[in-house]
Amino acid sequence: NAQASYDFSSNDPYPYPRYTDDWFNSHGTRCAGEVSAAANNNICGVGVAYNSKVAGIRMLDQPFMTDIIEASSISHMPQVIDIYSASWGPTDNGKTVDGPRELTLQAMADGVNKGRGGKGSIYVWASGDGGSYDDCNCDGYASSMWTISINSAINDGRTALYDESCSSTLASTFSNGRKRNPEAGVATTDLYGNCTLRHSGTSAAAPEAAGVFALALEANVDLTWRDMQHLTVLTSKRNQLHDEVHQWRRNGVGLEFNHLFGYGVLDAGAMVKMAKDWKTVPERFHCVGGSIQEPRKIPSNGKLVLTLTTDACEGKENFVRYLEHVQAVITVNSTRRGDLNINMTSPMGTKSILLSRRPRDDDSKVGFDKWPFMTTHSWGEDPRGTWVLEVGFVGIMPQKGVLKEWTLMLHGTQSAPYIDQIVKDYQSKLAMSKKEELEEELDEAVERSLKSIFSKN
Repeated sequence: NAQASYDFSSNDPYPYPRYTDDWFNSHGTRCAGEVSAAANNNICGVGVAYNSKVAGIRMLDQPFMTDIIEASSISHMPQVIDIYSASWGPTDNGKTVDGPRELTLQAMADGVNKGRGGKGSIYVWASGDGGSYDDCNCDGYASSMWTISINSAINDGRTALYDESCSSTLASTFSNGRKRNPEAGVATTDLYGNCTLRHSGTSAAAPEAAGVFALALEANVDLTWRDMQHLTVLTSKRNQLHDEVHQWRRNGVGLEFNHLFGYGVLDAGAMVKMAKDWKTVPERFHCVGGSIQEPRKIPSNGKLVLTLTTDACEGKENFVRYLEHVQAVITVNSTRRGDLNINMTSPMGTKSILLSRRPRDDDSKVGFDKWPFMTTHSWGEDPRGTWVLEVGFVGIMPQKGVLKEWTLMLHGTQSAPYIDQIVKDYQSKLAMSKKEELEEELDEAVERSLKSIFSKN
């Protein structure tokens, strides 16, 4: 879509990649092909949403990035562009804490509120390639409520070595191989009319998701930005995804999630099918669940444990009964930021890892200043009750620290018909499994009794 394309690096309508001998600027072309490569093109693979059009926006290829360039890029023609696929963000060096500045934040807010005729622009974000040294909750773009953050898995379902983990990731897609063909990646368009078979990383995962969301919009143009998140949560699958460290768990309403993979790998068929008859989700409300502002010392051994009991604004207009996103706005300083570990547990018992250890982060001055750590793991839960925050150090050397603020921000709805159904199904499954367990125990007891009777005889 040439009319919707623009080059914000050189301020002209021609976002061609700058030529270099090492093909350094191939990234955007490869990402675009994953979404929109034409069917039967005789050059390379087919795009996930091959009926879609791509608007190319050039913004990154310059010595420095400005807030105004970022804001202009993600708010370019929001009534023409439906989905913004972003395979970029702060440096994945394991020691950066950064996110959108003022103008970009405003552009994102305007996008979800006014884009696509008020249904909301859909922002798809790569969760980052910093591996186990980094944490995507330190990336304010990927961990924003307004973006759908996508991680990647390799073809046998394992974690890719570059995957970052965090509680804000919503889902995953596949991006490259290991085992038989470790070099295998995603087949997609490359510079100068070529085809590559080696596109990989979460950079490759996010456009695949953007393609799936384009298919959902093709099935139902009325989907809002929040509908897309709900559909992602409900139709993503565990499949063969697995990780040695982070196990699959169920939250308080029975939804299965993983700290690395979110709610699982996207299922395009299931999402399109559900999208066709999907009814727009109810209005969204925001509630400050409570706040602790007095400075508290973090012990060098053990943990600082804080609790907040909330009624989730019950009885007020902004009552939140069913959760979507939860933010823990935290101000904390320590002698070594990378050794901090922060966990938060919901009233329904779901534990979210808000911050993991980042061994390369030596910061001792900046810390986190009103940083909004976000979790999607309590999706659908009732937020009323006691929330628990645990802050500790997990490094080798003893450290000191002070937690200055913890504010609990709840975002969600007052009704969610499908959640009630999920809870019913989950409870009946639990009841069945308990019944089966009891029956098994009973059978074993009967068997033991019979054995003892026969042995006596």
